[in-house]
Amino acid sequence: MSKTLDYIALIIVFVGALNWGLIGLFRLDLVRFIFGDMSWISRIVYVLVGICGLYLLTFLGRVGSRD
Repeated sequence: MSKTLDYIALIIVFVGALNWGLIGLFRLDLVRFIFGDMSWISRIVYVLVGICGLYLLTFLGRVGSRD
């Protein structure tokens, strides 16, 4: 179960990183474009990306402890 959660978190954070890259390069906020300007769905997406980013901090600790 933990591996599945790790992969889901990685995918969500990748999507968030892609969105930030688009914002930086082209001023295109993909989440805002798809879901609207700070609609409840876009806010949920932003919160999920943040939570997954924090979760992946624990992932780094687990990978480092395997050595």
